[in-house]
Amino acid sequence: MDKPSFVGTPGADHDVIIIGAGISGMYQLLALRRLGLTAHVFEAGTGVGGTWYWNRYPGCRFDSESWSYGYGFDEDLLREWEWSEHFAPQPETLRYLNHVADRFDLRRDMSFESRVASAHYDEAANLWRVTLTNGRVACAPVLVSAVGPLSAPVMPNYPGMESFAGESHHTGRWPHHEVSFAGKRVAVIGTGATGVQLIQEVAKTAAELYVLQRSPNWCAPLNNSPITAEEQARLKRELPALLEQCRNTLAGFIHVADRRSVFDVTPEEREAIFERLYAAPGFGIWLGNFRDTLLDEKANALLSEFVAKKIRERVRDPAVAEKLIPRDHGFGTRRVPMETRYYEVYNQPNVTLVDIKTAPIERITASGIVTRDATIDVDMICYATGFDAVLGSLNRIDVRGPGGRALKDAWAEGPRTYLGLSAEGFPNFFTLVGPHNAASFCNIPRCIEQNVEWVRDTLAWMREHGVRRLTPTREAVETYTEGVLSGAEKLLLSKVNSWFTGVNPNVAGRQNRHFLLYANGFPTFRKLCAEETRAGYPGYEKE
Repeated sequence: MDKPSFVGTPGADHDVIIIGAGISGMYQLLALRRLGLTAHVFEAGTGVGGTWYWNRYPGCRFDSESWSYGYGFDEDLLREWEWSEHFAPQPETLRYLNHVADRFDLRRDMSFESRVASAHYDEAANLWRVTLTNGRVACAPVLVSAVGPLSAPVMPNYPGMESFAGESHHTGRWPHHEVSFAGKRVAVIGTGATGVQLIQEVAKTAAELYVLQRSPNWCAPLNNSPITAEEQARLKRELPALLEQCRNTLAGFIHVADRRSVFDVTPEEREAIFERLYAAPGFGIWLGNFRDTLLDEKANALLSEFVAKKIRERVRDPAVAEKLIPRDHGFGTRRVPMETRYYEVYNQPNVTLVDIKTAPIERITASGIVTRDATIDVDMICYATGFDAVLGSLNRIDVRGPGGRALKDAWAEGPRTYLGLSAEGFPNFFTLVGPHNAASFCNIPRCIEQNVEWVRDTLAWMREHGVRRLTPTREAVETYTEGVLSGAEKLLLSKVNSWFTGVNPNVAGRQNRHFLLYANGFPTFRKLCAEETRAGYPGYEKE
């Protein structure tokens, strides 16, 4: 269609504007195009891929099983693409997403190097006016946020950072050219999921590697391997059923929690199950374990001690091993970094673990890093300091609803949403991977497909019924938000400071705990969304 068709809104450039050309934005564009709506994607990068476009650091790869991560909406696409490893590296994933963009000719409705600065809702015109940092303005009656939950990188604020004379990179904004560590003195600041992946690679060639750790994380083996020809054939046969299995698990992965308690079996049986899961690929040790390891502190303590024992077995220096064992949270109560011989890195003579919790970084100099206890001269600093998770990407856009009310202000005391897809007081605004949305605690492609299709079906319903504007009711928002928070209260992960709970010491104003995820399970979330659609959207005011 050449002209906007969404219930005839005058002054619109498009029916829908989508922010972000990652996994969710790409599929949303295709879904709306097939519906006959005009949609346009604005993307800050030079190409598609989202997370897999920006995060190019060495070691970056899936911790979802590759074949469970790709799109499932097209049978031909499923059959024609073959992943080379059970957990694919970033370059392969980016190739896949470019393949999808080519196959469905998505780029013709995308603008690259187009960072959105603001999105203001004009109530009289029923239009979202989207302004880019280059000054371009586009209008549409519907705005869809397809910014990812981990797409707003956070740099620390150490004095003197600008004075460093060597190379410095953030994992979330890694350069597009090759970065060599060979023969160099390298510092990696941060031991979260990205830091763990990067450290494993830097240690292979760096002359000296200094790992600056503030708080250790519980890590578990990825146990990756190539996909054999026999496995490829089996996956071709079984993939539709495996993807359906993912739709019916807590977080969209193939792993299903053991409904038993750790106390229902003998200590010997429990140890054997822990051993089997530790040796198995992927998140099974976290998401496929006894259910009460995520609910009960005593049960979790048994699993945490098992993993602590593994760390002590794998790290030769007992003092270093103890520094790598978390004391402030149990296993699985934060996101679990998956690793490949990460702990063995600390047995290498070229690797030094630096505890910056007891001896904080005081400043950066031209030649390196000064902590309270030492001066560390390096040629390169890698900041694996994470992201302003879930809320950060939206907070960096000036989103304003009726009356100029800022989304950031509306969520200052914690997000208030309906179905994690709509924000209270913001008409025709949908968040595909936003707070209190199943996709924020999920094997993301499995959850975003449901969300994209729900938005598509919602817009089709609006068009069919002549509804120009949908805004969630206060009652629906309050009921849904209370359900999210009360469900989270049952889980140990809601009691721990992490990006799950909105706490980030590197971000101003993010020291108070607000649970940001949806942890009541993907099947429950899908049911709520389906019921809303079937009932004619009773949780929304309609105009």
